[in-house]
Amino acid sequence: MLLLLAVDMLAVVGVMMAGVLGLTNPGRNPRTSNRLMRWRVGLQAVAVLLVVALMVT
Repeated sequence: MLLLLAVDMLAVVGVMMAGVLGLTNPGRNPRTSNRLMRWRVGLQAVAVLLVVALMVT
């Protein structure tokens, strides 16, 4: 379970970095930024659920 949390946290950081790099691109597509934001929120929700599961067990 702890390994899943670590992988998920790395995925959140990766999506965040992709979003930040996308913001520096002058010809960026707003749909891509929105998609990355949704992925980040979803991955963060999974991370919170994993932390809660670790605290309960």
